[in-house]
Amino acid sequence: MSDNLVAKYGDARLPRYTSYPTAPAFSAAVGPDEYARGLADIGKAGPVSVYLHVPFCRSMCWYCGCHTTITRQDAPVVEYLDVMSQEIELVSFAAGNDVPVKNVHFGGGTPTIMKPQEFSTLMAKLRSAFAFEADASVAVEIDPRTLAAPMIEALGENGVDRASLGVQSFDPIVQAAINRMQSFEQTETAAVGLRSAGVTSINFDLIYGLPKQTVQSCVETVRLAAQLRPERFAVFGYAHIPAFKKHQRLIDEASLPDARQRNEQAEAIAQELEKAGYVRIGLDHFALPEDELAVAAREGTMRRNFQGYTTDDCDSLIGLGASAIGRLPTGYMQNHVPLGLYAERVASGVLPTAKGYLLTEEDKLRGRIIERLMCDFEVDLGRLSRELGFDTGFLVERNERLGGLVADGVVTIRDNRIVVSQDARFMVRAVAAAFDAYFGSLGRTHSKAA
Repeated sequence: MSDNLVAKYGDARLPRYTSYPTAPAFSAAVGPDEYARGLADIGKAGPVSVYLHVPFCRSMCWYCGCHTTITRQDAPVVEYLDVMSQEIELVSFAAGNDVPVKNVHFGGGTPTIMKPQEFSTLMAKLRSAFAFEADASVAVEIDPRTLAAPMIEALGENGVDRASLGVQSFDPIVQAAINRMQSFEQTETAAVGLRSAGVTSINFDLIYGLPKQTVQSCVETVRLAAQLRPERFAVFGYAHIPAFKKHQRLIDEASLPDARQRNEQAEAIAQELEKAGYVRIGLDHFALPEDELAVAAREGTMRRNFQGYTTDDCDSLIGLGASAIGRLPTGYMQNHVPLGLYAERVASGVLPTAKGYLLTEEDKLRGRIIERLMCDFEVDLGRLSRELGFDTGFLVERNERLGGLVADGVVTIRDNRIVVSQDARFMVRAVAAAFDAYFGSLGRTHSKAA
């Protein structure tokens, strides 16, 4: 792929498409009442997944794009967990306590900022509020720098079988530039401890496009990380949005790589992971060949949700905690972001829904197309038309963005099948955007496409 196309599409600001429509389309016109009605029918749609957002960290990483609060004290965390327990009661009452749960995911922030007993108490609350399936999977995002042995033990005792560890980069120069000093030894200790506690699937997060990062430092990070043989890697491009995340202003923009350099870093990471025996999956994930994500990718059953690529086949996701987003068959719901407002709503006995979006049939069609493109780099529009009883012709006709991508050789269209070119797969978000009815109309800055 030419440097011109890398510059043209790589510099574009595009959604990551972990949902469709994306969060900027959410409206305050959708609130607690709509959420309650959706929850009342949720058990009829099969098992659900649950996401719990814990928005606290001990220190701020300057690259961070998450909703989180820095605290050195334990009291704010304890108070927040009390509120979350109350929200669990509100949601389970609205949905009915017999809702089957297949997957649980703790995200943040740093979920393991909790004390071991607090984590155990919260898990007990979840199990009493919902009907956990016997083989329910529990995943936790972890900062290896603050993970202690008692917490590892608590994770194992409460059925945690998946863990995602933030690594980003092992280059000390890059670490200093993003305010996250983390040694290989800290990461190794966490990974070994989690394995001993029964965690069977470990993911490492890596980031390219960071300040002062080079292709060589990316390669060295992969070589070190691969020695620990995590089942998966998630490799993300740094999204520099200082207008929305003010702490990112502490990063020297002059030290950030350009689109061409970002692409070189991403490809170097991919090549090194493939050398280490990992299979490239979708846009930004890698897994060992026998891992269930790799199997799902081969079989065309992989899905995409707010956690990225996944084997989670649940159609409903209950979001708990401040800023958490959930999905019901009817649409998306997001909780209030400010901690005080979130707590106030829950204390008053009201579901803390701030905004949401109710899906139309066309939204569902576009969402299916975007998900298949993001997962498989191709989509059979004819098959979707037959499955959904919806003519897809209007999505291709007079679609100027799609026409431009075809002209540039990024995609081909044949027999109603859209295929992203092999050497243009890193631009798949640009292809997905061609089917996004709201793209460019919501005034939101997204991350770079490459």
